[in-house]
Amino acid sequence: MATNPRIAPVERATSRTWDEWLRFMEGIGARDLDHEAIALRVYEELCGTIESVGWWTQSVTVAYEQHIGRRIPGQRSDGTFQMSVSRSTPFGMAELMERWCAFAAADATVCGMVEGGLRVSGTDRRITWRTRARDGSSVVVTSEPKKDGTASLVATQIGVPTLEQNDEARARWADVVARFLQRS
Repeated sequence: MATNPRIAPVERATSRTWDEWLRFMEGIGARDLDHEAIALRVYEELCGTIESVGWWTQSVTVAYEQHIGRRIPGQRSDGTFQMSVSRSTPFGMAELMERWCAFAAADATVCGMVEGGLRVSGTDRRITWRTRARDGSSVVVTSEPKKDGTASLVATQIGVPTLEQNDEARARWADVVARFLQRS
């Protein structure tokens, strides 16, 4: 069986071996707890010991759920799947989102995947384009700034019903993002 790629970073960040985490999980009866209950116990255990405690709480919890076979990589705690495609661009954050909005409104593939109800919102940390996919999942495309003044485009689809549909969504979004960058 392949080693879960989440484990080594968890061990480094938390200064605990995976065996120590497994003993902790056994001690709290984690096999019988849902995701939220496990995460709460891990959060309480990590609180005050490391930076980014929320991030590492989720990493430990998800790695454990994958370890016991409760979920597979890419699967969310509700049983659905999530995928992301990210690419660096030469554009600033605002210009990137303006270009994305124009592209998405005219692109047949994007228009065929989404149902409408489009919202665009932003902060100084990211600008987000949100809508619903035809399968009921959520689509979020963000323009995220980089230190050099450019931005990355991140296309995420959340709540995809099956692993196969998630793989198909990843391939479609990779194609869409590549075409967007070629035309921009």
